[in-house]
Amino acid sequence: MALQLYNTLTGTKTPFEPITPGQVRLYVCGITAYDYCHIGHARSALVFDMIVKYLRYRGYTVDFVRNFTDIDDKIIKRAAEQNTTCEELSERFIQKFREDMAALKIEDPDQEPKATEHLPEIIGMINELIEKGLAYQSGNDVYYRVEQFNGYGKLSGRKLEEMQAGARISVNENKEHPMDFALWKGSKPGEPTWKSPWGPGRPGWHIECSAMSRKFLGDTFDIHGGGKDLIFPHHENEIAQSEGCTGHPFARNWIHHGFVTIKDEKMSKSLNNFLTIREVLEDHHPEVLRFFVFSTQYRTPLDYSESALKHAAAGLERLYNCVADIENLPDNPSGERSIITDLEKDKITSLANRFQDAMDNDFNTAQGLGAIFETVKDLNRIRQSMPDTPSPEDITFLKESSRAMITIANILGLLTEPAEKFLNDKRNAEATELDITPEEIDSLIEQRKNARTEKNWQRADEIRDMLLAKGIELMDGAEGTTWQVNKS
Repeated sequence: MALQLYNTLTGTKTPFEPITPGQVRLYVCGITAYDYCHIGHARSALVFDMIVKYLRYRGYTVDFVRNFTDIDDKIIKRAAEQNTTCEELSERFIQKFREDMAALKIEDPDQEPKATEHLPEIIGMINELIEKGLAYQSGNDVYYRVEQFNGYGKLSGRKLEEMQAGARISVNENKEHPMDFALWKGSKPGEPTWKSPWGPGRPGWHIECSAMSRKFLGDTFDIHGGGKDLIFPHHENEIAQSEGCTGHPFARNWIHHGFVTIKDEKMSKSLNNFLTIREVLEDHHPEVLRFFVFSTQYRTPLDYSESALKHAAAGLERLYNCVADIENLPDNPSGERSIITDLEKDKITSLANRFQDAMDNDFNTAQGLGAIFETVKDLNRIRQSMPDTPSPEDITFLKESSRAMITIANILGLLTEPAEKFLNDKRNAEATELDITPEEIDSLIEQRKNARTEKNWQRADEIRDMLLAKGIELMDGAEGTTWQVNKS
């Protein structure tokens, strides 16, 4: 089926048809760079990383732009608190953000424009809005005249009259209408300023995205994305600015992901109930966070808890175990009888189609993961039922199917590491928590091997029991003795 997207603007799910066939232009609102990023920011970055990966997998060329807000009230306030400049503060946290993205293996956008580097475009757009009667100067400030834009409220489903009834105007605000918003803010002592036709000052928050998306993607582009908290006022105001300025539709499709919550309350810095990306990655592999995020469809709320992360870690380990077990099968078996039926082959090889059906349904990653795990279940069942001397045909099929599954999982950023390395690293980390090093375990395994060679069964059992008491379970097999952390 065709890719179906839920469009916030229409409130419906419709087939995706890019403006230029085969090409997708995507703009996503990035961070305001004044602090470390939390899990809510991670969800946003991961969701759009997944969307870009999937669109490219489906054969589209994607031009992906995500901005940095590097001048804003929050940045000014935090810089003053830290006795530093806005430029130093924002650059520091842009760098921290990039480190977080690298840790999560999130690909860089094609463009990452900063607001302060696009003042000519911002000032030019404000001038156009003034010339069209959609903006006005009030002192050293410039405001957007919302009453002059007929479509105001169409994204959020709000009516201007209702907004006005709930608005309050402070005595110092010299607005024509309570909902008019700032395009340009006149300078205040201690704040960074730029020259403009209206006096020194700085851009408002909303205008930067309109100006930068227009520069890099044109007047009308395919998809605009962000969190649901940006629908109003930020994205609503972007539409008013851009469509008011150009006279053309702004973005054809609006994609908004749900919040990350803690105990059903939105995670946010203002509520001080957030965990930074760095804090989570101290205890969890980056792919665990990806698994957690993609276990829920992007539009629904995602409730964070340690138990949810542990569940994600267990699911990820199951994926890697399946791959490792198949990779460890012999390359040149001598068996003659194939045990895999045509029906089983058909189901396993249909993974790509089943995954695509899920993702074409508004990027339903939860359903896509379900298709992957159904394949894991089938592969494990076949592998476990194979005779001691399997057929070359069956081994080839399992290994090819495993590689195909890895390709699919990579779209979600999963199974990106060699399976043995991932499992060994995880096992070693768990052993360290049990106050025993992998080297000590290997040494004891070697001692046990020698004891068994000498038929000293008592000593061999003592070593096995001693390790088990420390939480290490030994497994004897044809290839020797391996170990794992006993989680019971």
